[in-house]
Amino acid sequence: MIGSTSRLAVIVNCYNYADYVERAIRSVLAQGRDDCELIVVDDGSTDSSWEVIGRTGVTAYRIENGGQRRACVFGLDRTTAPFVLFLDADDELAPGALDTIIPRLEPSIAKLQFCLSRIDGDGNKLGSAVPEPDQIRVTGDLSERVRRTGVYISPPTSGNVFRRDLCELLRDADYDDAVDGIIVLAAPFFGEVVSLPKELGLYRVHDRNISGVGRAIDTGRIEQHMQRFKSLIAHLNRAVPAGSRPPQLDVERTFFYLEKRSILASIDRRMDRFRQLPNLIKVISADDFSPKRKLALSLFHILIAFLPVGMSRRLIEIRYRPERRSASALARTLIGTGN
Repeated sequence: MIGSTSRLAVIVNCYNYADYVERAIRSVLAQGRDDCELIVVDDGSTDSSWEVIGRTGVTAYRIENGGQRRACVFGLDRTTAPFVLFLDADDELAPGALDTIIPRLEPSIAKLQFCLSRIDGDGNKLGSAVPEPDQIRVTGDLSERVRRTGVYISPPTSGNVFRRDLCELLRDADYDDAVDGIIVLAAPFFGEVVSLPKELGLYRVHDRNISGVGRAIDTGRIEQHMQRFKSLIAHLNRAVPAGSRPPQLDVERTFFYLEKRSILASIDRRMDRFRQLPNLIKVISADDFSPKRKLALSLFHILIAFLPVGMSRRLIEIRYRPERRSASALARTLIGTGN
């Protein structure tokens, strides 16, 4: 894997993932691609991560702890590859993934995204992929979708390949520690977004995920996500190319923000949760969700507004924790027997 002719750089960022980082590294090496460069950045780990990385013999750097985004920017500066995949140290690439990905990387593509198989800490598969293939197949103008809703279907960090110029936006994202914020949101304004409905990577679900997947619902984290989203929209409003610059997006009119506000109001049992419902359902109805998804989302928000708080919280966990999502779990919650 020699960097001078690389079409793709895989940057593995690691902080205290000694248990997993070697698997991530080996999953890239096993691809056997001469047109892919692998760079590992240890973000000041205090466990044995650096020693584990060292025994793999790959190009690696150890820096002072500064967070995921800074570690990834450090790695970006050590490659000139035109496309970059930021692989979390607890995730892996599936065998042969790059044979599918690299031939698709054309200059017009701002982002290529694919599904990830969810696994637990021991590598056992957990139910459906993230995103599910049917969700990632959704087509249409994603930039228009971002204008109207502030979101689109996108996998976690390790399921994305970004064009290098898009990655440069990370340098001005001091408000964010994560790497998959502004570059995911801005991608549709920088070029094509190609979605592959294939499970080309492994996403490990455990209680240390930065994304919070696998954790209990926490109102403080929801508030943090809302504040982060405000900063992301402000950054997007000033950063997208002039030719595709949208009208100034109003964060408080987007589906993402309205939904989080509705969830907080339902958990806290605030009376304004009832006043928020008509506006939120109107936004859902105007979106390009499938009729089935529109109905499911509308019903979800009606239920969490009216059900007792314990049942509401369990419904929210079912929605946002895929490992708990099942028909039986939903039934137990609605009849009041959920654990």
